[in-house]
Amino acid sequence: MGTKIDKFVRSRRRTLALIVESDGSLTVRAPMRAALAEIESFVRDHLEWIERTRERMRLTPVVPQKRFMDGEKFHFLGSEYELRIVHSQRPALKFNGGFSLSRGAQQRGRAVFERWYKSQAARILTEHVERLANQWGYEPRQVRITSARTRWGSCSPDGTLNFSWRLVQVPLEVIDYVVQHELAHLRIRSHSRRFWKLVERHCPDFRLRRKWLREFGDKFGM
Repeated sequence: MGTKIDKFVRSRRRTLALIVESDGSLTVRAPMRAALAEIESFVRDHLEWIERTRERMRLTPVVPQKRFMDGEKFHFLGSEYELRIVHSQRPALKFNGGFSLSRGAQQRGRAVFERWYKSQAARILTEHVERLANQWGYEPRQVRITSARTRWGSCSPDGTLNFSWRLVQVPLEVIDYVVQHELAHLRIRSHSRRFWKLVERHCPDFRLRRKWLREFGDKFGM
């Protein structure tokens, strides 16, 4: 077939999907009844994309792990804010034009920040989904916040929209694009030409926003 499938997952999803993991391995997600020949053909048709994605990952600098030290910078809605370590405060992490973290919480800083980002993601993404769904006449079942590292968003077969909490680190206009992308999947599950026409109707400059996410998205995380 030309390339190795490292992980194969069948689920109730309706379409085939390829995921190039951070280590370069290939995960294939497929509907329960998808024939092996169909899956192999799908992978062959996307060999160029797979290799291009792997090459981009090889050339992308590794994002340094956060140490949760005084003066370190963290992203929120497209901007960077400094972290200040304070003697004691409740809650342990606060945001007011910058982050402040209680010294006693430094050792568990990753968990504290992730919990804060998740709470912000639940609020911001729910607001965006409700606003855009009402504007375009969609009826998503619910919004769910995940810890996905390789996907910004996804649309489940039952109409649930899933978003990585990391999405609240990028600019609002990029968040809007991802939300409208997943809303469009409520009507068209595939990434067909018809799907992209629908996205364009909702978000005329989606190509610019998608390009930004592809170029800079790898630097967001913790």
